[in-house]
Amino acid sequence: MSKLQVVKIASHEFDSHANALAEILHACVNDGASVGFILPFGMEQSLSFWRGLIAPSLQSESNILFAAMMDGETVGTVQLNCATMPNQLHRADVSKMLVHPAHQRKGIGKALLVALEEEARLHERSLLTLDTRTGDKAEPLYRSMGFETAGVIPKFCRDTKTDRLDSTTYMYKILES
Repeated sequence: MSKLQVVKIASHEFDSHANALAEILHACVNDGASVGFILPFGMEQSLSFWRGLIAPSLQSESNILFAAMMDGETVGTVQLNCATMPNQLHRADVSKMLVHPAHQRKGIGKALLVALEEEARLHERSLLTLDTRTGDKAEPLYRSMGFETAGVIPKFCRDTKTDRLDSTTYMYKILES
C-alpha cells in the first residue's frame, strides 16, 4: 500500500519541487480542471505560473504551499493564501487545489485540506474561503470537509476547452478552535 504524506514546501525548497508542481497543473488543466487557464496550455506556461507567481509569494510568506507525496512522487498540491487586508487577518483563501488525474479518488485532496486547515489554525485563521467551478468534481470533496456554499455567480469563468462560460460556487468554512 502506498504511503501518503503531506509536506509544507518552504521557499528555499521550491526549486526542487517546481517541475513536479508544473506537471500536476499541466495534467489537471489538460484534464479539464477550471483553475484559471485555458487550452492550449503547455508545460512552459505551467512552469512560468509556478516560478513567476507562486515562488515570490512563498518568499514573502503571503502564501503557504503544500505538496502531497506518495512513494516519493508529488501527486497533489494546495495553497493557503494568507495575504489579506488588516481587517481580514482572521481568514485565508484555499487556492489551486490540484491532484494529478492519475491519482484522484485516493484521499489525497482530503489529506491536503486537513493539513491546510491545521496550518490555518496555527496562523490564527478561523475562516477559509474558496471558489470552484459549479458542478466540478472537487465540489463534493469540499462539502464533505465542511465547506458551505456562500453563493453562485453565473458565467464567471470560461471553460478550459470551449468558449462556454460556467458558474462559480463560492464556499467557506468556519474553523473551530
